[in-house]
Amino acid sequence: MFVLDSHCDTPSQLIRLRNLGIDNERGQVDFPKLKRGKVDATFFALYTSNSFPPDKATAYALDMLAAVYDSLENNKDKAAMALSPAQAYANKRKGLVSVFLGMENGSPIRKSLPLLRLFYRLGVRYITLCHNGDNEICDSASEGTHWNGLSPFGKEVVAEMNRLGMMIDVAHCSDKTFYDCIEYSRAPIVSTHSCCRALAHHRRNFSDDMLEAISQNDGVIQINFYPAFLSDSFAGFLDTSGIGDRTDAIEAEFIKDPGNPDKIAAWNKAQDELLSLDRPSYKEVVDHIDYAVQKAGIDHVGLGSDFDGITITPEGLEDVSRIGVIFDEMRRRHYSEKDISKVAGANFLRVFNKVIAISRK
Repeated sequence: MFVLDSHCDTPSQLIRLRNLGIDNERGQVDFPKLKRGKVDATFFALYTSNSFPPDKATAYALDMLAAVYDSLENNKDKAAMALSPAQAYANKRKGLVSVFLGMENGSPIRKSLPLLRLFYRLGVRYITLCHNGDNEICDSASEGTHWNGLSPFGKEVVAEMNRLGMMIDVAHCSDKTFYDCIEYSRAPIVSTHSCCRALAHHRRNFSDDMLEAISQNDGVIQINFYPAFLSDSFAGFLDTSGIGDRTDAIEAEFIKDPGNPDKIAAWNKAQDELLSLDRPSYKEVVDHIDYAVQKAGIDHVGLGSDFDGITITPEGLEDVSRIGVIFDEMRRRHYSEKDISKVAGANFLRVFNKVIAISRK
């Protein structure tokens, strides 16, 4: 079985001085944890905030990219870059974890197809077209008011990504953008970290119609681990209690000065408070897998944890080393080993290979 996590925000943690070569006490992802969790490959997402002006977004994405390459250079015995499924399988045979690169939010390409091509040459193999705000490419689930889906430039981006063999990630897109990507892309699309709207009504989650559409597109939805996307009641608690806003504020102060002992202590205390909450467990993750399989089919569902981008995790899934509890729960629910392998990584790799094959036609 090949295990792949299609979305981790670990590059931003590297900027905050995390050493991926050691088992970090509080980190959700590092190479020892990936190895312990028997994870064969992970996508490190270069996330940039919608609050960044274009120049800063590009510079920050390059800073994260450089940090990933430096980390791999310093851990050659543990991990290696992969640019294709074939390279990832080869790395596994060598006993190495594969690191793929994604980009979360297309802002760093700055309305420039040459920059898009440059990021591809530097290793980026998918772009989450937007984040929590509309951008030059498309409308987001959080706003969705500017373009009524893909912008004219966004349609050019989709065509060029198809040509290059880059996967189109609609995880943060508005519903209209999602359907535009289905219409304009020659290749299957992916959502690298989303859940099911019928079980939790967050606007980032997929409706039944979207699940059926991504199945017909031969794409894949990768189920997100964020508790607020798994459970309406928990999302409501975070909103009404104010704990989510307080934690975000403490994290923002920590990010500004990650070496400050007082801010480290405050951030650690906030994390401990979150982990003490009665929160959804890994079983709710499998509930969303079950539902997505019911609506989209077993060939169109996978895992995209959002680790290192989420401040709170499901109970029993506190970091990537524990990802195996999902497969154990699937066995308890009578999934076959073949079907578990599909969700664990085979489905995403199939789509990845199809995107590459279409680019060569």
